Amino acid sequence: MRRREFITLLGGATAWPFAARAQQPAMPVIGFLNTASPKPFANLVDAFRGGLSETGYMEGKNVVIEYRWGNGRYDLLPAFASELVRRQVNVIAATGGSPAALAAKAATTTIPIVFQIGVDPIEVGLVSSLNRPGGNVTGATMLAVELGSKRLELLHEMVPTATVVGALVNPTGPAVSTLMQDLNAAAGALGLRVHIVQASSESDFEPAFEELLRLRVGALLISADPFFNGRSEQLAALTVRHRIPAIYQFREFAAAGGLMSYSGSITDAYRQAGVYAGRILKGEKPADLPVQQSTKIELIINLKTAKALGITVPLPLIGRADAVIE
Repeated sequence: MRRREFITLLGGATAWPFAARAQQPAMPVIGFLNTASPKPFANLVDAFRGGLSETGYMEGKNVVIEYRWGNGRYDLLPAFASELVRRQVNVIAATGGSPAALAAKAATTTIPIVFQIGVDPIEVGLVSSLNRPGGNVTGATMLAVELGSKRLELLHEMVPTATVVGALVNPTGPAVSTLMQDLNAAAGALGLRVHIVQASSESDFEPAFEELLRLRVGALLISADPFFNGRSEQLAALTVRHRIPAIYQFREFAAAGGLMSYSGSITDAYRQAGVYAGRILKGEKPADLPVQQSTKIELIINLKTAKALGITVPLPLIGRADAVIE
């Protein structure tokens, strides 16, 4: 073989692996659309990634995740959803409540959508059936909004002397009318008076708590809402500073110093959403994946906060708690 032919052949052999690598398919992309903020939801993103890993997908290794955070601004979500559609992601994981899921559904009828919400997906128009969702949307739900009346009962059991109770509500949030109807009905059955205060931005928190103090409420129920979810620590600090016994849905609230929390497991719902995102990447269709319903309920009580507020926690309530913080 002549020297020139040998060099040409060697050069081709060297270039071949590079050409082969260039022809490898790009990694699939998940668009992660969330109503809240990244820092307080870091553990939930980990739960989502954990669900993905159960199907064999690892971020950065064989899947890319594009994050879009609403930071409590529901009005930003439609633009973010449209941006992910233009990006031609393979799946949209619409998490953090129904505002993100509804924005994603309005943006596309072809890209698969996996939601994580705390309301009835049929009631808000995301799917037509839990067992056979149809279309391009499925996901995971958890008990949240529908537990509002039960939270009020638990709060009344914890602070039976409080006959006037405050309710912090986001007027722009999902399922507000349903929540208020249930809350008023439960309050009437317990012989309680409820005062509604509103907050839809962080600047509303201080005025809202000042209003609660003016109304002399004996306890506070913070309504289930995606905007409040990412601000559990801030809300817990406000209840402690103003010495108001309060209940919210997630354990992060009680862990941060709030008196108690009661809700379904949001961590489990995010994990289930991750599993579904991975199964769709493997070729399954959203229409054939039943909506997953997380039925695990957690009651968390912060005994340290109860002591600081001068509250003696009833023994039956302690017995029913899934976790007690001392």
